[in-house]
Amino acid sequence: MAHYTTADQIDLTAVASRYGLTGVSIAPLSGGAANSSFRLGSEQGEYVLASLDNHDEQSATALAAHTRALRDLGVPTSEVVPTKDGALIATIGGRILVLKKWIAGGVQQPLPLALLTDAGDLLARLHALAPNAESLVDVPVGARRLSPQHLAAIPGFADQEFAQWLTSRLGRIRDAEADTHRSPCLIHGDLFDDNLIVRDDGGLSVLDWETISVDDPLLDLGMAAVGLAQDEAGLLATGRLHALLDGYEKSRPLTSADRALLPFEIEHAALIIAFHRYYRHNVRFPNPDRATYHRAMVRFTESVAAACEPVGGR
Repeated sequence: MAHYTTADQIDLTAVASRYGLTGVSIAPLSGGAANSSFRLGSEQGEYVLASLDNHDEQSATALAAHTRALRDLGVPTSEVVPTKDGALIATIGGRILVLKKWIAGGVQQPLPLALLTDAGDLLARLHALAPNAESLVDVPVGARRLSPQHLAAIPGFADQEFAQWLTSRLGRIRDAEADTHRSPCLIHGDLFDDNLIVRDDGGLSVLDWETISVDDPLLDLGMAAVGLAQDEAGLLATGRLHALLDGYEKSRPLTSADRALLPFEIEHAALIIAFHRYYRHNVRFPNPDRATYHRAMVRFTESVAAACEPVGGR
């Protein structure tokens, strides 16, 4: 089973000392598939304290540095708070911690339709940033895609029907992408509603840069469609997709070739999520309660073609 940090395992005295805080209190925050987050109160203000349970010091430092660099480049995201000695992370009691200022607002699931255009615009602004900006160091390339090791694991899945379905669908995507030539850009890779804060001022802030990468912007737009454009039944909703695209195209219009490929990239994103759900809950950390979690993405994938029919003529 995966292991996560609980509030009673955080050494608050050491945290307060490392960050120069007084009068600290802690409360767990919900959400987070890979790490543990807490609301940290203090006389100096409110913060989010994250325990990076699935990182080593190198990857945790990179995550904090990317978050700080993106904020400096104008992306509305968390403000990383350094320790008193200027470090972006703190290792306390064997746990790697990062402190960020609290963003006044909250997660709304699903993200309201009226805010989907704002989410699309936010994604377009991220894609417009130079991926080789001096402040962005060691951003991985293509890291949101399934790796050769992931692909090699599929034939060994106990659920052979799912394995064959996944292999066939991935083959279709590979064929569709074969002749595409878009410039890669910075992508978020996980723009789901639980990674967006609807701020008290009505704007959006984006969280969680664990899947930042340099890759095809259409794959990121496809992932955002998976994360933000589902209806109540978990299927792709045409109206929500169009709202997302309307916001995106305010500054980054799609070409006819982009529109033709977008349904494949939405499907590609769903296949990536389906793989990781199956792999995590049936292979790495077997969990009977989550053993069929991936099937929601199978149903979503089957809905993409019909929902995307109007996209080419928008």
